[in-house]
Amino acid sequence: MAKDPPAQDLMNYEAMAQEALKGVVRAALRRANAPGGLPGAHHFYLTFKTGAAGVEGPEELLSRYPDEMTIVLQHQFWDLEIGDEAFDVTLKFGGRPQSLRVPYAALTRFYDPSVQFLLQFDAEDSPASPGASDLRSPAAPATGEGSDPEAPNVVSLDHFRKK
Repeated sequence: MAKDPPAQDLMNYEAMAQEALKGVVRAALRRANAPGGLPGAHHFYLTFKTGAAGVEGPEELLSRYPDEMTIVLQHQFWDLEIGDEAFDVTLKFGGRPQSLRVPYAALTRFYDPSVQFLLQFDAEDSPASPGASDLRSPAAPATGEGSDPEAPNVVSLDHFRKK
């Protein structure tokens, strides 16, 4: 008796699940934006692909994180605007306020360390120029001033590898 080949997922359930989980991120950001801000000890680490389509921010900031960037929404963030496709936020980097626009499609992780809640996503990585993703390497998270002092420090090992 021959085995039937696995059925093809014509519903694209994985993509639907990813979109539903990004709805959790949107809802969390809306709660953070409500009067009174983030409740209790909640705060968010949002990691996104800096080269993904629709990511906007100062070139000097995004170029320091050519692959991924992690921002922290905790005590000092301003102008948080939550849309259906992206969110906008202002954070301080080097003592200066900088505005970012991050499409949900660019997200790779959402983490709330206060309750150990983590979501991981398959981000749509659309580099600005062909072949740009081949030149990218992991970078340390950008947390801005006033971020969680207990945030882990991530260091790229590429600097220590022999070429």
